[in-house]
Amino acid sequence: MFLCQLLSFFFVASKKEDKDEDSQHDLSLYKRGDLLEVPRTLFTHFGIYLGDDRVAHLIPDILPVISKNKPAIAKMITNNRLLLGVLAKVASVRVDSVADFAYGSEILINHMDKVCSRPPLDGDEVARRAETFVGSVTYSLLWYNCEHYVMYCRYGMAISYQTYQFCTTVRKIVCSRMSAYLTALCGVGAALCAGCVTSLTVFLLISFIIWMAA
Repeated sequence: MFLCQLLSFFFVASKKEDKDEDSQHDLSLYKRGDLLEVPRTLFTHFGIYLGDDRVAHLIPDILPVISKNKPAIAKMITNNRLLLGVLAKVASVRVDSVADFAYGSEILINHMDKVCSRPPLDGDEVARRAETFVGSVTYSLLWYNCEHYVMYCRYGMAISYQTYQFCTTVRKIVCSRMSAYLTALCGVGAALCAGCVTSLTVFLLISFIIWMAA
């Protein structure tokens, strides 16, 4: 089931990459230090506007692991590159054009100002912080992703509301009565089957969860 979901994610990503990137963005709408966010395949992506059609953003990318071709690495990061980067936990803070950052999506400007309890820092300070981190960074889907990065730059605290909502949802599912029943049922089924395939599947699933949560 998990493998099917993963393959479907890559299928959606591939379809997205086949689209022409025709959307134009009015650069006069953005000020230095603005927090920009766009929806991508599985989550919302965040960046900091630096001015002059430049956006600093933390983004996973598998290509630097498998290639030293700098011109290819510098090109717009597709969804497949991004998703494989998430799995490999390889990421960097890079500066791209607004169009490459948006990847054909509409852009929200400073939407997090309505959510965060702290007021934003001065725009120049926000941009200066964002520029400081340009280059390879340690990446974790739950503990340090693109939202942690921009929240620190703009508000001074590295938090992720997406991560919080995800963990809250998982906790509700795991702690639910239905989950307990299903877990018990799966345990009984595994005990009856007692097959190597079942044990291997459980081991791989647990290993994957621990890897992505680290």
